[in-house]
Amino acid sequence: MKKEYNITVFSENHIGLLSRITLIFTRRKINIESLTVSESALPGIFKFTIVVFCSEDTIRKIVSQIEKVIDVLKAFYLTNDEMIYQEIALYKVPTEALYDSDQLEKMVRNSGARILEITREYTVIEKTGHKEETQDLFEQMKQFKVMQFIRSGRVALTRDPYERLSEFLKERDALLTNLD
Repeated sequence: MKKEYNITVFSENHIGLLSRITLIFTRRKINIESLTVSESALPGIFKFTIVVFCSEDTIRKIVSQIEKVIDVLKAFYLTNDEMIYQEIALYKVPTEALYDSDQLEKMVRNSGARILEITREYTVIEKTGHKEETQDLFEQMKQFKVMQFIRSGRVALTRDPYERLSEFLKERDALLTNLD
């Protein structure tokens, strides 16, 4: 059964790594729903957050292949229940929509969004939340002739109180010390 999985990949910052990782998905004909890369809490270590829909058997194989890529330190997969995650969306609407009625302002307040910038021509609104929440606000705002809309990739942390990579690195360092 297919479901949504979050793959977390830890690596050093090397040129070409992203293309080598995405090639694994391309070969298996799996679409990446969301991809975010940023520094992690560990100095010099970067974190990829990749969201895909597939079966658990397929996700295991993908993570195993990712871990074989040179420059990847460790990769994990988790379900949405095991993650705390958010996305950010920006909406650009004509400013006249704010003045014509109070409906847009109420919509912004009720959704927990906020106004970032107002000019004579346009107003930019920001909403953080899950994809369904940001998409729902977009659907509601269509009546105001949304000029532009963009949603970020997922940013996510594990609910696990311990950073899995830190534990992995400690175990690896202990093993390497024992080999010396």
